[in-house]
Amino acid sequence: MLNGFRDFILRGNVVDLAVGVVMGAAFAALIAAFGNAFLNPLIKLASGGGKVGGSFFVSGVEFPYGLFITAVITFLLTMAIIYFAVVVPMTAAVNRLKREDKPAEAQPSNEEKLLVEIRDALRSR
Repeated sequence: MLNGFRDFILRGNVVDLAVGVVMGAAFAALIAAFGNAFLNPLIKLASGGGKVGGSFFVSGVEFPYGLFITAVITFLLTMAIIYFAVVVPMTAAVNRLKREDKPAEAQPSNEEKLLVEIRDALRSR
């Protein structure tokens, strides 16, 4: 039973998945810190300052739309970085490997060879 568990844990895809999750969490924290350090202050400046950038009050209830704008920008930045740093290079690598794996041009069949011989014989007359 423990051997099966060990084999499961040591499988490459489980380890890769664990590394990916940890890297994703660290990357999300980095982007969130960027949003809090740079985007929130910029939104505060653009919306006239205040405790939370980009907020309004209705009946004493605060609606901090600046936080939503920051989250949208953070999401778009994250997706752009993933696309340009992971998807584009991976697609290029896969396409390059597919081109290298293509078989050589197919050899002509016996019928095609015979037709070529007949054509050449007719041309030589």
